Amino acid sequence: MNRSEVLLLFAKAPLPGQAKTRLIPALGAEGAAALQQRLLRRSLLMASGCGADLQLWCSPDTDHSAFVEARQAHELVCHAQRGKDLGQRMAHAMDQALRQYRKAVLIGTDCPGLSVADVRQAFDLLQDHAAVIGPAADGGYYLIGLHHFEASLFQGIDWGSERVLDQSCQRLRQAGMDYGTLTTRRDLDRPEDLTWFPELLDD
Repeated sequence: MNRSEVLLLFAKAPLPGQAKTRLIPALGAEGAAALQQRLLRRSLLMASGCGADLQLWCSPDTDHSAFVEARQAHELVCHAQRGKDLGQRMAHAMDQALRQYRKAVLIGTDCPGLSVADVRQAFDLLQDHAAVIGPAADGGYYLIGLHHFEASLFQGIDWGSERVLDQSCQRLRQAGMDYGTLTTRRDLDRPEDLTWFPELLDD
């Protein structure tokens, strides 16, 4: 493993009624939780092949059987997410990671099309840029990478809205941080997104 690089995977426990809640109208609570379980396993398989140290940042805690399984199956460290909103939780994880590593890339489990090549490109872009961001088709982002911590990137963002990407890029520019961008990809968040990933419903 390259001790200068760390990949942070943010994941919710696949708890019915708490996981993939926007998909519950289409899949039901149990179905949405089962999909979250598949997304977690898929993301872990991809992330474990990226050549960076891997940390799993868990919500609401690290005790769920899915996270225990992840620790047993993959070479990673589990941490509990801390903070009142997504921005605070990501900021905490990034701050902790960049105290130990030169480059940190953070992803979630919601982008089934994310590949090892994408993550490696993100780390490569951090050679020449202060930050890297992976735009999502819904106006958010599926990846952010930094080589020094900047708290403002995670403050005052309308998380879950179509403004996340624009607001985050504005924060980067205000902080004087040049950034690279990856290919735009689709997240799996809403019922209409399911049509793009039929293979995830056949498991």
